[in-house]
Amino acid sequence: MKKDAPFHRTEVLPREEYVEQAYLFKTLRERMTSTATQELMLSLRHEILATTQLPMAMEFMYMELKHSGEMTPAMRKMTHYFTPFQTYIMMEAEREGGKFDFQTALEILEKEASCRANGMSRPGMFMYQLEAVSRNRLRYDMALAAMADDPIYNDDWREWILIVRRQLGIIEIADLIYVRSEYYRIQKKITLQPPEKPVLFGEKEGRIALATRRKDPVFLFSALQRHLDYPTVPRRKSEETEEFLLPKLLRTVDKLEARVKLLEEEMRGGIDITRFYVKEK
Repeated sequence: MKKDAPFHRTEVLPREEYVEQAYLFKTLRERMTSTATQELMLSLRHEILATTQLPMAMEFMYMELKHSGEMTPAMRKMTHYFTPFQTYIMMEAEREGGKFDFQTALEILEKEASCRANGMSRPGMFMYQLEAVSRNRLRYDMALAAMADDPIYNDDWREWILIVRRQLGIIEIADLIYVRSEYYRIQKKITLQPPEKPVLFGEKEGRIALATRRKDPVFLFSALQRHLDYPTVPRRKSEETEEFLLPKLLRTVDKLEARVKLLEEEMRGGIDITRFYVKEK
């Protein structure tokens, strides 16, 4: 199957499956810095509840890791278990030449699985997935196609997500949300009439969307999180902190200084290599 082939719709799983998925993604993220992913898959199978389907899925993922070094092909084949969005996030993390951090991908998947386990609403899940794509500069076309096939959404939502897929970039996301909200019907004074198109967002979501029109979508995401407790998307921890960057810069400067000194000595007539000899005691 091609890497960018369309995703396929799966079914909503029992809550315990998503709880164990969240644990798997969390533990992989925490332990993979010191242990190979293949070894982790083998050892973590004993920690996952045997009453779920996840141990079998992990065994299949282990075999694919051993064969190709990637988990995406296995997740693509298990359309009955992993959602299209989960598969898409893993695909972007493993994409050759991509800049999407694997640790960030696992953290996004961990929180997304927790949201599913806790019964996240459709508007909340949509905004979480969209922000994850936006903040990490992933491909909207494929991401929205995967979201449209997500089992959490019904037919009305699926139809609207595909509309967003076609119109995003031409029409602002705030406008697309506003016209499908209850607040839009209140503003247009058509609450007594049946809606022409299904209402997908509540009054508060519509009010916030209207207030953040013609602004960076980050302000829309942030306002929804502040006022309606929408889930926040894990952000990539910048390595350019003082704790990390200063020692790295110092090492780089030391290396550059040593190279410059060697070049200067060579230009002056040669490098005195005797100073690199070990002196006998």
